[in-house]
Amino acid sequence: MKSSSTFLNFFFILLLVYFLIVIFLFFYQRKLLYHPGENNYLDDASLNHNIEKVYIPSDQRLVAWHFKKNSKFKTLLFFHGNAGKIDNRIYKLNEFSKLDINYLIFAYRGFSGNEGEPTEKGLYKDARAVKYWLNLNNIQDDEIILYGESLGTAIAVDLAKEFDFSGIILESPFTSMQKLAKIYYPYLPIKLLLKDKYKTDEKIQSIDSSFLIMHGKEDKIVPFFMGKKIFDLAKGPKYSFFVDYDDHMMDYSDSLIDSLDKFIKSLN
Repeated sequence: MKSSSTFLNFFFILLLVYFLIVIFLFFYQRKLLYHPGENNYLDDASLNHNIEKVYIPSDQRLVAWHFKKNSKFKTLLFFHGNAGKIDNRIYKLNEFSKLDINYLIFAYRGFSGNEGEPTEKGLYKDARAVKYWLNLNNIQDDEIILYGESLGTAIAVDLAKEFDFSGIILESPFTSMQKLAKIYYPYLPIKLLLKDKYKTDEKIQSIDSSFLIMHGKEDKIVPFFMGKKIFDLAKGPKYSFFVDYDDHMMDYSDSLIDSLDKFIKSLN
């Protein structure tokens, strides 16, 4: 009898601990998903070109960097990942400046000193505000190439399901946040808990734009099979750059930059 009572006590303690973990994750999940203050990208580079710093109205002002190389070139609209500042992408921006492209990179609400708190709905709203800013500056949708990085791939795809852009580049995309979270937390009721779902796999099939999808097979954050699945689901003209050795934020190697260059030129 004593043994049975001890087992029941132990079971209820485990149940209580599990319940407390679920409650904690429900209320603090966005702190686990969005990391504006984290600096886990290359940050020792300096811009090798001049940019215009602009502020774009959404629910609040969004800081952005605009590089205009040639009015005849298309504009790359860059959606960054879930961590760090615009500055952490300078090594990519320096490579963009060498291509036949203009670019606009902006920070979401709550990032790079912007006010507000990031949420799925809020980031989608920021993306639309930036697109409209480009339109107001005489850059039409068919002159825009979307570039999504990690979390930014979901934001780019969500925007593209409503508008027709020249092309879409996805670096390390995932199928959905729900499916990705299930890999990390298989013991939790993710479907019930998750607030920001980012269902890229359910949206991408409605898009006709050309795609370049890039993913490293050694990605330890977003498994490669998710990038491959997104490539398979894309129905428009599509190109891949899959690398055996690359991890999550991909190495901007000569071959990757060459793939970007060829894709951009193919859209002209």
